[in-house]
Amino acid sequence: MIRYLGSTKNLAGCVGGLIGLALYLTGVVGGLWPLVVAGLYAVFALLAPPERVRLVSVDALAEAGQLRAELDSLVGKVTARAQRMPESSVDGVRRIAEVLDDLLSRPERWAANPDVRHAVTRLARTDLPLSVETYLNLPWWFAAKRRASGEPSASDELLTQLELLETEAHRIAERFYAGDVHLQADHTRYLRERGQSG
Repeated sequence: MIRYLGSTKNLAGCVGGLIGLALYLTGVVGGLWPLVVAGLYAVFALLAPPERVRLVSVDALAEAGQLRAELDSLVGKVTARAQRMPESSVDGVRRIAEVLDDLLSRPERWAANPDVRHAVTRLARTDLPLSVETYLNLPWWFAAKRRASGEPSASDELLTQLELLETEAHRIAERFYAGDVHLQADHTRYLRERGQSG
């Protein structure tokens, strides 16, 4: 009931009711003014558009902010342990975090696309931290050691994982910005056509 008081339908109905009251005060309607006010309220309320359905969480901004903070924290921890990490892995983590951070800087758009939202959240909260933590939890001498059998070392595995995660981050970004790319291409096409017709 309280929610209805602030709804579009109630506000439109109130406008209708005020119009009915104005009609009474100006002498357009006589003793039946309560029926006119109620009738106009009902008509305006019924004609008002329905409330918009919001499937996106209201606190998308907070969630995106939290994910960005987690990514910053991860990059900070990796940077602090740079000596322990394989060469170029710190830069790889930074590049992945930058792509994800860019997507999270537009929380309304990020939250409105469930596929992108899930993919970014999984990458930021699970995949990237798991790759780094698994490597850092190994003893340093074991992580850096190459196996004689030809199997990849833990360092090689981490670098491969980061490369795969960076590729995935770029794929997600391409889906996220696909609409902008199409809009830009449409605008270019429009400008060319306008130039040819002028």
